[in-house]
Amino acid sequence: MSFSALGLHPTLLATLESLQYQQPTDIQREAIPEVLANHDVMAGAQTGTGKTASFVLPLIHRLLSAPLENQIHGLILTPTRELAQQVHQSVLRYAQDTEVKSVVAYGGASINPQLSALQAGCHILVATPGRLLELLMKGLIDVSQLHTLVLDEADRMLDMGFIIDIQRILKKLPNEKQTLFFSATFNDEVFTLSKSLLRQPKLIEVSQRNTRVDKIEQRIYSLDKDKKSAFISYLIGSKNWQQVLIFTRTKQGADELAKEMLKDGIKAQAIHGDKSQGARDKALQAFKNGEVRALVATDVAARGLDIEALGYVINHELPYNAEDYIHRIGRTGRAGEAGLAISLVCEKERYLLTDIEKLLDESFICQWYPGFEPRQDQQTGKPSRAPSKKTLRAKALGQSRGNKHKNRRR
Repeated sequence: MSFSALGLHPTLLATLESLQYQQPTDIQREAIPEVLANHDVMAGAQTGTGKTASFVLPLIHRLLSAPLENQIHGLILTPTRELAQQVHQSVLRYAQDTEVKSVVAYGGASINPQLSALQAGCHILVATPGRLLELLMKGLIDVSQLHTLVLDEADRMLDMGFIIDIQRILKKLPNEKQTLFFSATFNDEVFTLSKSLLRQPKLIEVSQRNTRVDKIEQRIYSLDKDKKSAFISYLIGSKNWQQVLIFTRTKQGADELAKEMLKDGIKAQAIHGDKSQGARDKALQAFKNGEVRALVATDVAARGLDIEALGYVINHELPYNAEDYIHRIGRTGRAGEAGLAISLVCEKERYLLTDIEKLLDESFICQWYPGFEPRQDQQTGKPSRAPSKKTLRAKALGQSRGNKHKNRRR
């Protein structure tokens, strides 16, 4: 099937051809006709399968099919700044040969440039919940003509505690509108929310729910917590990997890991919620340009990073939320490319791995990497006490305690 068979506007078809889009993906083929038919839609698809185009293209099509008024007709809500920027760039790319205007609004940055952009004209607004609520409460935007509301990564917004903000936002929006839910994973909370927001929605799942992309190879390494940083640096250095995305659970952990990698000669930077938007943008751009070899991120970036041909993702720590594992590893293996996802698991994280196995209905085999095997008490099988720094230094110099005493006697 070609894009022309989906009934999209000729201008959009010409743009897609110039972008070398050959055929619609499964989610695009299933979702676009339903959105064009003005149905509410709840769609799930693996990350990297083109779901953004599944709602952006119909939004632009609708604007091209009627006289263009300077009003907000489409509103796309995303959980993170990075994802908001990514979706906004998609809108700009698909609307490049039209007069459709898109604006992105998010917190952590000055509101004034965003207000200036809105005043210059906006047909599609891409926003995070906090900043959108601020705009609505202060009466800075008019959404009376809103036709379509999109919740992108709806499950993540609920995980991040945006449910109250979303409820307050919905009270400010027109009752009569089309509502679309798009996500790589669906959980019970999302289905509960959908019942109150969607009217007889079309449920679209192009693959088994909560699955990862088939072309992503997953490897699980069992090792001690204090060896993880050294192992990551060793892998990147010995394999000559040039672009690696690494996930940690905490902001402090991201900063500390980036510093340790720098000491090992691996150029790395950290991005997380405590970094300014400018710093995050600069770090991400340096990573994309190849100036930074490793980008260490918290889950705030798991849904918003779109890096072309990213080959490697490493989980320094497993996430507490099993669904986040899917989104983390989904940063690789995008658009049909192969990818490698490595997870480092210490003994205390085994229960998190079990949660992921239950979600994916898969059973993982933990590997040991030569030189980084977990310490084991040979008698009890329990982890032994970590050696002292003095012992580790002596081992690195090729000196055992016995050899040291022999040298002294000489």
